[in-house]
Amino acid sequence: MKTKLFEALLVERRAQRPVAVVTRIADGAQALVGSMGVVGELALAGPLLDEVGQLLRAGRSAMLRHGEDDVFVRSHVSQPRLVIVGAVHIAQALAPMAATAGFEVVVVDPRRAFATEKRVPGVRMVHDWPDEALRALGLDARTAVVTLSHDAKLDDPALIAALASDAFYLGALGSTRTHAKRVERLTAAGLGDRLGRIHAPIGLDLGGRAPAEIAVSILAQILLCRYRGEAASDPTRPPRQAAQKASAP
Repeated sequence: MKTKLFEALLVERRAQRPVAVVTRIADGAQALVGSMGVVGELALAGPLLDEVGQLLRAGRSAMLRHGEDDVFVRSHVSQPRLVIVGAVHIAQALAPMAATAGFEVVVVDPRRAFATEKRVPGVRMVHDWPDEALRALGLDARTAVVTLSHDAKLDDPALIAALASDAFYLGALGSTRTHAKRVERLTAAGLGDRLGRIHAPIGLDLGGRAPAEIAVSILAQILLCRYRGEAASDPTRPPRQAAQKASAP
């Protein structure tokens, strides 16, 4: 790699911005793709640039075929992050599962009696109010946010902050009826055009009821969205019949 390109790569890595190194196998010509656009001697545009962007968003590396040329895309990305609002029983199961799957996990809950190292060990704990905490964390396109407190005073501010960010996944615990009331509140707050981003009821419909089972369904949905980018709302899917209830703290 040429010196100027290597220095540009280091700048992006130090800033923890996702960047892809694209190398043409035939002659070693290279380019960087990221927040700076396309930099380097290798011209990238059209479908190939779109494919590179998809790999970068998923944090994946792969060989691509472009006309007569093979190019290798090496994605450099920061660790994905999961922000959990509400240190409830589901959070106690979800946090270690997500950490095992490679996520940096942050639990946000101003209720210090619940958000303790003993209840959710080994993860970063933030006791600020959710909207303040999420703004300070700096949500980006590699961040997933789930609200599990089942308390509108905590969940709504978190969702409002997350909806203003580039977070790739937003999920909220609660039944279809609970979410309908949530939609009314957030629509009144002027966010009606963004609410389709929220997965609610949260998680894939695996049929589980126990906190750990719900945690599995949430993590599965997060991974699905991370790698496949499924839309939050699928109009062809019937609504769930079973209500999601809050896990007792």
